[in-house]
Amino acid sequence: MIKKIVNNYNELATYFVWGVSWVSVFGSLYFSEIKGFVPCDLCWWQRLLIYPLAIISTVAIIRKDYKNFMYYVLPFGVLGFIVSLYHSLLQWGVIEKNILDCTATGVSCSKPEIEIFGFITIPFLSFLAFTALTIVSGISIYIQHKKVN
Repeated sequence: MIKKIVNNYNELATYFVWGVSWVSVFGSLYFSEIKGFVPCDLCWWQRLLIYPLAIISTVAIIRKDYKNFMYYVLPFGVLGFIVSLYHSLLQWGVIEKNILDCTATGVSCSKPEIEIFGFITIPFLSFLAFTALTIVSGISIYIQHKKVN
């Protein structure tokens, strides 16, 4: 069973990335288009990093390119992880001053639109998604290198 999972990990990981990225795309569009939340500058950067993954993962599944796909996911995942972690820390008050001006959209990057259980914000949901994508793609690349050696 475990050997079968390891042997098919790249394919399973590709479907996982596909699911997480499309849920993130539709989730962000739900918050902005249906709930009326205007995305701040940091939210736009996170969208910029997750939206391409939805398209790239769809192409990877159609082409059955499970082997090389994670090399494209990892940079997006790491950058998204950094931006969403910074954004979450900013909203929780751990970081007091934003390095961005946050005036392009007129929305404060440090003010959470929603807060569930006192700490789950939209950027934190993004952080969880990017963390999962980074871990899954890192494991996939590691397994590939182990198979080669």
